[in-house]
Amino acid sequence: MKTIIVPTDFSGTAYNAARYALGLAGQTGAARIVLYHAYELIVPIPDLPTAVPMVNMEDLKASSIEGLQKMKAELAPSAPAGVAIDFRADNHLLAANIDNVCQEEKADLIVMGITGGSQIEEILVGSNTVDVVKNSSVPVIVVPTEATFKPIHKIVFACDLRKVAKTTRKEPLYRVLDQFQPELHVLNVTKEGKEHLRPEESQELDNMLHVYHPQYHFIDSPQIAEGITDFAEKQGADLLLIIPKKHGLFDSIFKRSHTSQIAFKTHVPLLSIHE
Repeated sequence: MKTIIVPTDFSGTAYNAARYALGLAGQTGAARIVLYHAYELIVPIPDLPTAVPMVNMEDLKASSIEGLQKMKAELAPSAPAGVAIDFRADNHLLAANIDNVCQEEKADLIVMGITGGSQIEEILVGSNTVDVVKNSSVPVIVVPTEATFKPIHKIVFACDLRKVAKTTRKEPLYRVLDQFQPELHVLNVTKEGKEHLRPEESQELDNMLHVYHPQYHFIDSPQIAEGITDFAEKQGADLLLIIPKKHGLFDSIFKRSHTSQIAFKTHVPLLSIHE
């Protein structure tokens, strides 16, 4: 791991994610953190009230650069030896452009914050993070507001296990596991009364992970996402790993309904690697 991208909106949550990224760089030997701000020009639309703000492009860019310079200066004293902090600002939509940024900066990991609290905070701050996780092909670590960096020694890998060996991108998964050499716990949560993993699927998964000596856990829970995060916290996991699938585990973890706001509640950072 050489470069980590940290998207920022200059909030306390973003600063916390950047501090987490610095700690991660110290553990992994990454040489560079790139603070990234994607600002968007507000384009006036006919027939809307005249109160809609008009923003000058150069002012918007200057404000973005100023915020990044300030953030870099505040974080610099916390940077491990040998870790450089750079920054970048683009007039782009964040989720739509993040893969290009990672490619251009030669980054192989994104670290972002997510805010818990009121519904409006979750929608405004959480939406950018959730959109990046949904759209990025680059692995993303989501850092809850209350989380502080701890060296990663124990990982809980939560998956629904259906065709997991066929749908998992093995290269980024192995890169993570090789980097941290963690105590690996593979977790399958099903709703009460539903069957767990079939023998052939269990064998496929074990063939994929056997060199990492995983421990397997099978539990029942009426709420799958809640069961996963409860298990990770009780295990003292340093990282919760998921392979998002559309209309599956990902949606249940990041659902913004009143009854399931799991991503905003857990204190365990979450690593997402797309199928």
